[in-house]
Amino acid sequence: MGLSNIFEITGSALNAQSIHINVIAGNMANSQTTSGSEAGAYRARRPVFASVMASSMGSLALGRPMTANTSTGSNVTGVRIDSYADSNTPIEQQLMPENPFADEDGYIYLSNVNMVEEMAFMMEASRSYQANIEVLNTSKELMLRTLSMGAG
Repeated sequence: MGLSNIFEITGSALNAQSIHINVIAGNMANSQTTSGSEAGAYRARRPVFASVMASSMGSLALGRPMTANTSTGSNVTGVRIDSYADSNTPIEQQLMPENPFADEDGYIYLSNVNMVEEMAFMMEASRSYQANIEVLNTSKELMLRTLSMGAG
């Protein structure tokens, strides 16, 4: 694996975590929404991550061949968001007949977003993003040190 592969892999991880943080922000923004039906209530979303294989990375389109790692038998070269899953946490209902969104029985339905859980996911995604930035910085530093070895 060359250093350019490290930048591609880390770049895909940064992109995936950025999307993850945006999904969390959307969940938090919709935490106080109400609906007149359980089916219409906002449900927290979670991204589902998937490995990206070498043959589907954009570098092939740039003419740079990427080979599988023969020592481990793996050709995983990144990560992406494969899909989104809705939370299965039950929707809470409250009796509020004066609310314009209330159903015929006077109930409104609240989102199932748990703010404490969202903050924990936000911290996890943020730390993962920061770790990938550190990988980029370390790789850059190693490249610079390697180049300076030939200059001396």
